[in-house]
Order: sequence, then C-alpha cells, then structure tokens
Amino acid sequence: MSAADSTSLAEPLWARLIPWARRLEGILLPLMALLVGFLAFAVFLLILGKDPVQFYELVYMAGFGTSFSWQNTLSRAAPLLFAALCVAIPARLGLVVIGGEGAIVLGGVATGGLAVYLAGWPAGIAMPLLAIAAAVVGGFWIGIVGWLRHVRGVNETISSLLMAYIAIALMNHLVEGVLRDPTSLNKPSTAPLVDALRVGTLPGWNVHWGLAVAIVGCILAWVLIEKTTWGFAARIAGGNIRAAEVQGLPVGRLIIGFTALGGAFAGLAGYFEVAAVHGTANASLAAGYGYTGILIAFLARQNPLAIIPVAILLAGIEASSGLVQRRMQLPDATMLVLEGFVFMAILISDTFTGRLNFAALFNRGGRS
Repeated sequence: MSAADSTSLAEPLWARLIPWARRLEGILLPLMALLVGFLAFAVFLLILGKDPVQFYELVYMAGFGTSFSWQNTLSRAAPLLFAALCVAIPARLGLVVIGGEGAIVLGGVATGGLAVYLAGWPAGIAMPLLAIAAAVVGGFWIGIVGWLRHVRGVNETISSLLMAYIAIALMNHLVEGVLRDPTSLNKPSTAPLVDALRVGTLPGWNVHWGLAVAIVGCILAWVLIEKTTWGFAARIAGGNIRAAEVQGLPVGRLIIGFTALGGAFAGLAGYFEVAAVHGTANASLAAGYGYTGILIAFLARQNPLAIIPVAILLAGIEASSGLVQRRMQLPDATMLVLEGFVFMAILISDTFTGRLNFAALFNRGGRS
C-alpha cells in the first residue's frame, strides 16, 4: 500500500465529504432561490386575484407540455445560452459584465450588413464569414469593457450597461440609415438574407442550429475554465487580482481576453437571430436576451454546464407568456416580474453562501 493510499484511509470521513458538501451547497442554494422566487411570485398573483396554480400549469403546458412547446422553448433557449456565457466567462475573473445585449444587437447588425455583399458567395464560405464577423464585433464591443477595466479602472458593470445603450442606439442609426433596405417601409431593416445564407433547422426538429452551437459553446467554455491553465489563472486572478499580478500572471490579457470571448458568444447570438430567425437585422434584435442571460448566469452560479438546463427553463417560462396573457388576462410583462422575483431571491441567497455551509457542518460534526 502506498503512502498516499494510507493517508487517504487515515483521513476522517467528514474531511472526505467536505468537497462534496461544497458542491451540494452550490446546487441547493440556487434551487432554493428559484423556489423562493416562484413562491413570492405566487403571493403576488394572489394579491392580484389570480390563481397561481393555473399560472404555473399554463407555463408548463406552453413551455414543456408538448413537442411543439419543447421546440418553441429550445429555439428561444439558443440566444439565452450565448447571452449567459457573456456573463459567466468574465465572472470567473470576478467581473460582472451585464451589457451582453449590446454585443447581440451589433452582432446581428454586422450579419445583416455584411450579408448584402456576400449574397453571391458560396454558402460554405459566406456563412462562416458572417458568423466570424458577428463574433468579432461582439468580442470587440465587450472587449472594450475589459480594456477600460484594466487600463483605466472603470467599473465593468457600469461601462458594459452604458455601452449596451450605445450599441442599441448605433443599431437604430445604422438600420434606419445607411444599412436600411428601401423596401422596409413599416419596420426599418437591412436587406433580407438570401435563402442560401439562412441557417437551417436540426434534423427532425423545428429548432435552428444555433441551439447545438450554443450547447457546444457551453461545453467548450467549461473545458476552458476548468481544465486549462488559462482557466486556472483566471480563477486565481478572480480570487485576488493583486496576488495574481505579484505571481506574474498576465492579468490584463486575461481580463481583456475573457471579456472579449464572452462578447464573441453574445455576437453569435445576434448572428443566429438574423440568419436563423428574423432573416434581417432590425429593432427585434433588442429583445432583452442579454438581460435574461444575466439571470441565467447567476442562477447557474456562472457554471457553463449548469447554464444549459437553466436557460431551457427560463426559455420555457418566456415561451408561455402569450398563453398566460390570453388565458389569465395578465400583461406580457408578467414574465419580467417573475424573473425579477427570481433574480432578487438569487441575490439574497448569495448572502447565505458560507453561512449555511454544509462543509462547515461536516467539519463541526467531525470535530465533535
């Protein structure tokens, strides 16, 4: 028997359970926050004189009850996955970037504007170029946030939010100006993409390929963060930037690189919204996906793999808004109120991190 094996056997059971207890806390706290948010919203519905049981039944029916519901939900989940990655990846450095909406709309504008010039190109060349252009524009936009944070010390939360408003204004200026299709009378838009450049659907499903790309993106982001030296360095810098700088880690490159990578994912959301959903770039790009992505990333505890089920859950809730509005005579903004309750519950639950530490309970149990 090796020395390592004998040390492992000599280690008390409570000490070996501590790592699992920490993981359990990371799972249970978000789930409890989600439940508390749902319960608080149920009380809100009762105050309005509405039946919360009926509400949640309609949410399940419209979001997950049928095959059509699932396809609608998964289609909505694709941009939410990209938007959540825009928040989760910089968060490993301790950065709170909430301006993914700006990268989404600019990625969509880049797609719609460039597609006009690539209309006659082979689809195998033009489509990757459009996706790359959207990712580059989104990465550049959010990368500016990282640069401002590193070079000028500007708070990334404020700068990313303000830049999102600038991006939306820039989109409106371009779509209603130099990029506008003269035939788009009622709703200013860029010229429609030719059919050869439109993104198709997954075999057997009425869900575009953006969902598959987003899921692969979540997996790759998890590998980057958890299994590479860059991810390890980012976690060290996120814990203490000063200490990371003393150790010689390239903090500046990490900050700019991770924010740009998150922005690139958000830019891809804009690409798929234009190439797979709308067929043109217009004001519909500013659909609030970037802001819902903040909620998803926080609920998933910035874990790229956990983002996948959380995004699907939130997409199902948003997909049910129309049915809830018709059946219960509630305004369309009702789902935003529900998301607000959940977000507040998540923020409150973060204050209990470590205070309800299961690892500490095991520790005390082992020492008693």
